[in-house]
Amino acid sequence: MNIPNSELPRVIIIGGGFAGISVAKKLFDKKVQLVMLDKRNYHTFQPLLYQVSTSGLEPDSIAYPLRKILNKSNNSFFRLAEVDQINADQKEVKTNIGTLSYDYLIIATGSKTNFFGNENVEKNAVWMKSVPQALNLRSLILENFEQATITDNVEKRKALLNFVIAGAGPTGVELSGALAELKNHIISKDYKDLNKEEIQVHLLEGEDLVLPPMSKKSSANAQRFLEGLGVHVHTSTFVEDYKNNIVTTNTGKQFNTETFIWSAGVTGAPVKGLQAKAIVEKANRYEVNAFNQIKGYTDVFAIGDIALMQNEDYPKGHPMVAQPAIQQGEHLAKNLLRLLNNEEMKPFSYYDKGTMATIGRNKAVVDLGKLKFGGFFAWFIWMFVHLWFLVGFRNRIVTFFNWVYSYVNYDRAARLIVRPFKHKKVEMSDTD
Repeated sequence: MNIPNSELPRVIIIGGGFAGISVAKKLFDKKVQLVMLDKRNYHTFQPLLYQVSTSGLEPDSIAYPLRKILNKSNNSFFRLAEVDQINADQKEVKTNIGTLSYDYLIIATGSKTNFFGNENVEKNAVWMKSVPQALNLRSLILENFEQATITDNVEKRKALLNFVIAGAGPTGVELSGALAELKNHIISKDYKDLNKEEIQVHLLEGEDLVLPPMSKKSSANAQRFLEGLGVHVHTSTFVEDYKNNIVTTNTGKQFNTETFIWSAGVTGAPVKGLQAKAIVEKANRYEVNAFNQIKGYTDVFAIGDIALMQNEDYPKGHPMVAQPAIQQGEHLAKNLLRLLNNEEMKPFSYYDKGTMATIGRNKAVVDLGKLKFGGFFAWFIWMFVHLWFLVGFRNRIVTFFNWVYSYVNYDRAARLIVRPFKHKKVEMSDTD
């Protein structure tokens, strides 16, 4: 790998997501050699992927080069690599470009899409966990509109213009709202030979309400906002199968669609090599203690979505969202420095900063402790928070001006088919 030898302890971070870059930023000017491994050379701001897929933003607005993050330190290195296995006995990480030893290993591989064993859904649906997948989805949506303008087959056109989304968590809700706004504000201008009323957006959720992690008040507000935009919300509805362009559900309802988007769950993305007892099978996440040490190891840590830290407040582990990942990364960096100074580590304590989701223009819901509110003010807070946490000043400026332009002109500037959509398993892989 051409990583120089050093007298400094080597810390390897696997994964450049929220957790990985959070711990890296806190170790830049410290007496460690930092090596980050990732199969992509950029960090993705996943909460805004849906805006790439619905033509609201270009991918360079939400992606940031990992080398640019790490170039603030002469002792920090990045390697574009896929990790094949961890050999904890030899304290080595094996990758497709070579093997590297470590003093401390941090696994921040995040999560991947969970299909709950439904092979047809995994084979035929589309999903959105990476920039390439978001671009695939954008191409598919726009290509379907183009195909709908030229087909004489009524049933074919209905399938092309029928968008079905499984999972009414934040991703599903935000994607549904964005598609509805695309229908309401763009189609009549770009596709004058299409009747926008033929475009249908269906949101399916297995629970009896949308946004299950949020308060009932925010859930009710979100559903009201969605329905006001024209989204058909189907709660207590599980997807049983998807093949031959037909989505079948437990309620007997069927949806004929050429765009079935799966956002119904995630599971951990562990790396091969550690003891089987370290992984909680159902969650597919590493079991960690209060210091983020993986069960059975003292020098191997897991943070973010891949880490399952169970306690009284979070018996099923922390939510698999950005804030726990960021906080665990920052806390682990401090604990590593304590270890290097022969001091005792301090247990991690999660501070819940609230939950939010946007539904569309002037519409969002926010839960901040006992405060639950929705509408324009919630939408403003959502925009501010997401701009704040974007990596890089340029990304914040570009995203802000894109949002202003879209707000003023009711427009989506990134309506480009830059590559034809090809539904291949290799392209849709999202394991980090």
